[in-house]
Amino acid sequence: MRVVLADLKGGRGIVTKDTVVGGYGSRLEPFSKVTRVVGLLKHRFHDVPSVMMGYLAAVCAAHGHEVRWTRGELVDGDIAIVLSSLVDHRHETAWAGRMRERGAKVGFVGLAASKLPELFLPHADFVINGEPEDAVIRLCLGQSLTGICRSEPVADLDSLPFPRWDLVAERPPHAVAVPFSGRPLGGGFPLLASRSCPEFCTYCPHRVLAPYRSRSADNVADELEELCDRYTSPYVIFRDPLFTQDRDRCEALCHEIMRRQLQLRFECETRLDRLDARLIDVLHAAGLRTVSFGVESVSAETLRHVGRRPTPEAHQRAIIEHCQRRGIVTAAFYVLGFLEDDRDSIAATIDYAVDLGSTFAQFKLLTPYPATPLWKKMAPLVTESDWEKFDGYTPVFAHPHLSGQELKLLLGSAYTRFYMRPSYLTNYLRLRNRRVIEVVGRLDRRVARRQDRELVELLAGAC
Repeated sequence: MRVVLADLKGGRGIVTKDTVVGGYGSRLEPFSKVTRVVGLLKHRFHDVPSVMMGYLAAVCAAHGHEVRWTRGELVDGDIAIVLSSLVDHRHETAWAGRMRERGAKVGFVGLAASKLPELFLPHADFVINGEPEDAVIRLCLGQSLTGICRSEPVADLDSLPFPRWDLVAERPPHAVAVPFSGRPLGGGFPLLASRSCPEFCTYCPHRVLAPYRSRSADNVADELEELCDRYTSPYVIFRDPLFTQDRDRCEALCHEIMRRQLQLRFECETRLDRLDARLIDVLHAAGLRTVSFGVESVSAETLRHVGRRPTPEAHQRAIIEHCQRRGIVTAAFYVLGFLEDDRDSIAATIDYAVDLGSTFAQFKLLTPYPATPLWKKMAPLVTESDWEKFDGYTPVFAHPHLSGQELKLLLGSAYTRFYMRPSYLTNYLRLRNRRVIEVVGRLDRRVARRQDRELVELLAGAC
């Protein structure tokens, strides 16, 4: 049987999916000069292959089936399996319709198809509900899949074959390192050392598909060794929402990387309260070059209302400073538009993001995603019926204190304040000359005052 695996490039804007927003995906359609640059960088650094499709390629090949890969071209095959997203579902279903016209049976996988099968089933022969390996193994063994097919989560993740990047994606031939950026141009290889998330943030979709499970340190090290055997000094992107959840396991993996003398660099995402100086040193010695984490809001009370445990400010600053001393790139995530937010609280979060001094910052608007606890609470406030607008950058609900236009202006202001300040370049280049810092600090204040005046004028026009 010939199996076509499709991870379609976005129909418009900069679309990222698979493990992004738990699998619902994100779409950035630039709405300012700064976000146009951010979009360009996302295109260059964040277009990485789908780890879910890598696993499915391995499963199909292990059962003796031919695997074909596509990012959008129509490919002849017996079965086509399409990676779904919320933000690009119309493009994905249109492609599925064309494949069915060519005689292929088509199925959808992923969080979006699992939680909103009604968007996909009219355009497909089957929709897999859940982590897809169990159902795809049944398909490979000759079972015919029709309608909505339940797929049970794999209890023992060590039992899965490693993703087959030779079948679904090769490392880009011109991937090159960029000074101080961590991730190289062309991206890297995604890797899941665990699945789901052990935390209980009500707005996050990462834990709505299956319970949290983790792989053994030895099993992850085996996959890393296989990557190193195939590729020279690979850059690995751990896609776990909380990579350092189990400290002992994390340290064991680092020591195994060093024991095997694996030549690689990697990045991970975690919580700052799951890091300390000693663990960072061990991670760095094993190859850590970038760490990303959620800060979300400066208000601890706001975070508690959405089930997120706040991390003390002193600890946040200490970890970021230690990462900077080690040359580790830091990327902080922020959410604007919590129900408790107003103009002043969002301005305070933006100011905090600037002062905290991470290498990069990503700002998004609060979005109530289907199947999350937040959705159940906020469904009556949702004003948007187009699921593709649930992209993280578009207001989709009636905020109690701010209009949609105000939220979008504040979001644009966050990117402008963070990236268009004189000190951003000195921070990025890790300059520590005292006189330079003093001069740039004065320039920062002047630029911030001008940006504030411009924002006030824009917000006045939005009222």
